[in-house]
Amino acid sequence: MSDEDDLEDFELDQDDFEKEEDEKETEEEEDYRKEGEEFPEEWLPNPLTEDMMKEGLSLLCKTGSGLAHAYVKLEVKERDLTDIYLLRSYIHLRYVDVSENHLTDLSPLNHLTHLLWLKADGNRLRSAQLNELPYLQTASFAYNQITDTEGISHPRLGSVNLKGDQRCWPSDLIRFPGASTFIPADRGCLFLPQSWKFITA
Repeated sequence: MSDEDDLEDFELDQDDFEKEEDEKETEEEEDYRKEGEEFPEEWLPNPLTEDMMKEGLSLLCKTGSGLAHAYVKLEVKERDLTDIYLLRSYIHLRYVDVSENHLTDLSPLNHLTHLLWLKADGNRLRSAQLNELPYLQTASFAYNQITDTEGISHPRLGSVNLKGDQRCWPSDLIRFPGASTFIPADRGCLFLPQSWKFITA
């Protein structure tokens, strides 16, 4: 058999391979489309559980009264969580990381009145609204779908990260207490009166 015949056979085999790959891709796309039709933009419910809490709790400290001890730090990132209702019962938490989940609601955090630090990056939040938390100093809501700054009003808050969220922020930031002006800084940080810092880009 000549080299030309070998080349022709190779081209035919390559064509068959590409055809098979195209068929596989088409089948995968159809499967994906069917899955998307069944669960359009929803994730299967996956609430925070006691077992997850046991794994994620750390940093044993005295409670406010000084008469008891409690774990004050929780890390439950990358757990595909859709619900953190259970956190309502853990009122002594001060540091909470619920990033890289599928959360759309942070309202259970309203019960954590000792909260100092919060990280909720990479969820599906459309709002960062929370009740006023008297001790919250640092909050990060980066890479969500937040469209306004309503409800981000905490008396000791010094830094908020809204990087990657869908909004041109400065016009919204003007309406914070004491923030009659804003000064753009490097990398999208905005420094406001009362030492407020916003990271938006």
